[in-house]
Amino acid sequence: MTVATLPPSRRGASQRRRAPEIIEAAALVFAQRGFHGATTQDIADVLGIRQASLYYYVSSKEAALELVCLRGVEGFFEAGKAIAARPDPAREKLSLLIISHLSPMLDRGNFVKVFLNERQHLPAESRRRIGRWSRGLERIFEQVIDEGVAAGEFRAGLDARLVTLAVLGMCNAASSWYLKENKGVPAIAAEFSRLVIDGMATRPAKRPPKRR
Repeated sequence: MTVATLPPSRRGASQRRRAPEIIEAAALVFAQRGFHGATTQDIADVLGIRQASLYYYVSSKEAALELVCLRGVEGFFEAGKAIAARPDPAREKLSLLIISHLSPMLDRGNFVKVFLNERQHLPAESRRRIGRWSRGLERIFEQVIDEGVAAGEFRAGLDARLVTLAVLGMCNAASSWYLKENKGVPAIAAEFSRLVIDGMATRPAKRPPKRR
């Protein structure tokens, strides 16, 4: 499998690269080959530098993965917390949460994909730290869904935890196929929002049949 390279404008004779370029190259390689299928030589090849020069910025493949995953998860919890604090109805906040969760695929899709697919290879402490952020985001979704149930926007008896896992699972899975579809991320986010919110909306009470 041939790994794509960064544009020629990003490749120079200098072997001293800024850290963001190194991490971007690592994200590209890990996204295409997976953690176990990638090497630091692959990352160096994308940049057109010697493997030894790479170690000026990252000490190992594992360290590069950690930086990529941190960039992939960056901002999700903070954005979710800000949305949950808004005074909007729960259905609008849930729609914004879904859009916010999918939007990073537009500008850092490789980072998000690596985080979702390769984070199990992180060192234990990194997994625990990232796990805390993930659980925090899950609680935000649950809170908004519970608010919607309490306000009568969503059907009574909904299992907020189960709905949260289903919504996040659907959104996370999109990272593996969205590039193959003709719809962009905003269109996918809008469709997911309609699917979830319409499915949870309170149904009008059925009228009893008229007696003849």
